[in-house]
Amino acid sequence: MEHGEGTNFKFVRWEKYDVISTAYDYVYVTFDAKDPVSGSVFSFQTLLNEDSSPDCPVMWSTLACRIKCDDAVHARWDDKAVDDFYKDAMPKWLSDEELASDDKKNYVVQESEWQENGWLHLFTEIAFYSKTNNELTAPPPLEIEKVVVVTKEDTEEGHEKLKAQNAIFYVSYKYNGESSEWARDHKAVIRKTTDGKPGHMYLEVVAAD
Repeated sequence: MEHGEGTNFKFVRWEKYDVISTAYDYVYVTFDAKDPVSGSVFSFQTLLNEDSSPDCPVMWSTLACRIKCDDAVHARWDDKAVDDFYKDAMPKWLSDEELASDDKKNYVVQESEWQENGWLHLFTEIAFYSKTNNELTAPPPLEIEKVVVVTKEDTEEGHEKLKAQNAIFYVSYKYNGESSEWARDHKAVIRKTTDGKPGHMYLEVVAAD
């Protein structure tokens, strides 16, 4: 979990969880997070808005992600601030040639990188849960096999694309759990966008197999 200027906080414990249903479901989550460098523990606030559909089972917008405070939340998503490249229908799975290519737009993520960035494994878990309709309650034993990042953001180094503000992730992974129904290779397309406001992120996930 990143906050501020790249600070990686670690989840400690749940504190509070509320759901308010109007036209959409708003989920208010308060939890403790730890700064692994200083050892300090903070109370953290997150506000999620869920707007899923049968064609895209996960469509979440994070409207707040911050150390607990009394400041007002910017609860309105600015869709106009997102590049058209990341809008409309979710993209299809890439061809084998595209999955293998490292170029200006595509980046094949190294194994060491997805091991160092726990949020990428979290994205994969979200993709798996959406596929199984949350039937499995225990944390699933998933093994990431390949990740390709596609983004329009121009970076000097290819590995910097992994942390692009707007990107599409093509993830191949395997379920190694006890459920024989899901014990096979899986694919997911995950699109992450931001509108430039602090704490805002939009996440869309579809299964590609």
